[in-house]
Amino acid sequence: QVKLVEFGGGLVQPGWSLRLSCAAAGSIFSIDAISWYRQAPGHPRDLVARVTSEDRTNYADSVNGRFPISRDNAKNMVYLQITSLKPEDTAVYYCNAAVKHQRGGIVYQYWGQGTQVTVSS
Repeated sequence: QVKLVEFGGGLVQPGWSLRLSCAAAGSIFSIDAISWYRQAPGHPRDLVARVTSEDRTNYADSVNGRFPISRDNAKNMVYLQITSLKPEDTAVYYCNAAVKHQRGGIVYQYWGQGTQVTVSS
């Protein structure tokens, strides 16, 4: 089993920045890809950014350039620096990890509980 814990959300004003962090702990051999998703009320959960084990990144068009993602493999951590926040960025932000429990094993998907980001003046 793997547990993901997100932190760093909060209530901020438009134009401000936040740094979200996600810590993965448990039976981890490797993390193939680790991602941030977000879900606003009444909307589906959408991918925001993903970083692979080779440090390849991809981003949703709506955040490209504003939300750089990075990972620390030694600590099993992933970060999302969210900048120039807009009211439409208000959502619960979730961490997702594609984890192998052993060499050559299958990949399991894990989700965190989410952290709320609210952008309001």
